[in-house]
Parts: sequence; C-alpha cells; structure tokens
Amino acid sequence: MHSRWPAALLVVAAVFAFAPLHGGVLAQQRGGQQPAAASAELSVLKVQGNVYMLVGAGGNIALQIGDDGVLLVDSGLMQNTDKVVAKIREVAGDKPIRYIINTHVHPDHVGGNEAIAKLGSTIAGGNVGAGAAVGAKVIAHENVLTRMSAPTGQQASMPFGAWPTDTYVNRQKELYFNGESIQIIHQPAAHTDGDSIVYFRKSDVICAGDIFVMTTYPIVDTMRGGHINGLIAGLNNMLDIAIPKFMQEGGTYIVPGHGRLTDEADLLEYRDMVTIVRDRVQDAIKRGQTLDQIKKANLTIDWDARWGATSGFWTTDMFLEAVYSNLTNPARGEDRKR
Repeated sequence: MHSRWPAALLVVAAVFAFAPLHGGVLAQQRGGQQPAAASAELSVLKVQGNVYMLVGAGGNIALQIGDDGVLLVDSGLMQNTDKVVAKIREVAGDKPIRYIINTHVHPDHVGGNEAIAKLGSTIAGGNVGAGAAVGAKVIAHENVLTRMSAPTGQQASMPFGAWPTDTYVNRQKELYFNGESIQIIHQPAAHTDGDSIVYFRKSDVICAGDIFVMTTYPIVDTMRGGHINGLIAGLNNMLDIAIPKFMQEGGTYIVPGHGRLTDEADLLEYRDMVTIVRDRVQDAIKRGQTLDQIKKANLTIDWDARWGATSGFWTTDMFLEAVYSNLTNPARGEDRKR
C-alpha cells in the first residue's frame, strides 16, 4: 500500500487507519456491549468529481455536493450527528440536504438518519423546482426497512424517524442528482441481506458500505442474512464497475465502509484474499474438519498480520466462524458462490 500511494494520500491513509469500527451490532448479537463512540474529530477528503468522504462519525460517509443540494451515503452514529452536520456545512455551506442513501442497517451507518433528515428537504418528484417537502428522503433496500421496523407487538430496532422513506425491491434503483447519474445496486446476502452499493457515474466513485472494509477481515452478519458467498459476489460486482487510470492506480475510487480511501488494486487484493480463505475453509469442511480444527489450521496465516485480530470487536476466529456457518448451511446461500 505505502509504495503505491502519492504523499498526499499517505497522509490521508494515516488518518483513516484510525477511523472507528462498527457501532457494535455484531458484538451485541454475541452478547457483548456496544463500544463507545470514538472521540476523534471528523475529517473530510475531496475524492473526485462531486464526491467527498467524511471519516470519524462511525462508518464512512460519502457526500455528493452540487447545485441541487447535498446527498449523503450513510449518516454515521447517532451521537455524532452534530459533528456530521457541522462538517457538511463546512464543505457545502447552506445547500439543502436532499437525500440520505443507507448502504445497510447497522447503527454506525444509519444512526444519524432521523436528526439529519429533519434538517433537509426532499425535491418533489426528484426534479429541482417542482417543490420541496419537509425532511430529506431516506433511501434503502426494503430489507433495511424490514430490519429497522418490527412485526406487530415487537420492539423496533430503530426509532420511526430513522426508517427509510423510499425503498426498492428490485436489483437496482436509479437517481439523477447534481447533474449526475447514481446507481443504487442491491447485493443480496453479503454483509447483511439489505446491502446497497452506490455508484456515482460521473464522479466515478463507488460507495461499498461494509461489503468492503479496510480495517478487518470481512464482517459477515449471519444474524441479519449475511453470507460469505454473497459478499464475494459484491466484491466482484464492484470490480466489474471499477476501471483504473494507469498501471492499476487511480481511476475509479472506492469509499469502503471503514478505513482509508481505495482504488481497484486494493479491492482486487481484498477480493483475492477473501476468496482464497473461503476456498480453504470449504476444502477443510469437505475433508471432515471441525470448526475447532479449522481455527487451529492457520488458514488465514498469509494475511493475519494485515487483517487479523485476536481480541476486540471482530476477530479472526469470528470471521472463520461466520464462514464455517455459511458453508455448512446450504439453505443460507449455497447458490451465491461466484
């Protein structure tokens, strides 16, 4: 990584390396407590075109800013909302907040929905000048709404004001804003069952959500429909979109769910790592090895120094447990291997 990036981006990478991890949803499902929000100040980087990257609010946030107003991809942790809004005003002035697109359901990516949406106004019909309604529109896949809300008689996981106000059920939703075509692409059963990849076509920037992170091994939320095969398919789909500028450098930039700004070369290396680990675990299962035996077999040893952890929010063992669970439960995604 270090030899491939110009000096300016090395400084940015050093800052982004310490961006906070998840809001603790996966730790909670394992009986743990949600970690406290980081006290670090937020940082903003101009990526290219209309797109900026905001770091430090929880999950990474992308901002698309233009004459029509401001669009956010994710909204960070609830407790960081004031800081997020202050940073938006710093780079966008008094431009209205029009849209929030959620990449998935976790609180470190949707926690600011309610407070930030209340400050905005939606362009009626998606066209400037057609009138505006109070509140920014929150867009997500329908599975995000399903998991934020709850069946009758049960407690919703998020307050009503944070729920998406515009959902989609097909493979893709399209939006045109600030003179730019935007593709919102559903990736079934990847990090969760409600993941969206957001592609700004004119700016040539992909927002990966937590399908792609630069801080840990892939986080597969099996409790919320995540599957290693769907996650790999999502990485492959982003590789199909991304085009390098020169010698695998630059060109399409990718905003990961956590960690520094990336390009196609980083995504390719990550996809290869994840695929090899998945295949090694699959081979071990075929040879009759148990989960304990797989953990002791050092199947991830090639990458542990970069991606592994023995303690904290998401460990190497947790990653192997998720992969093992996925691959030994065919009903949960055996047809998603690519």
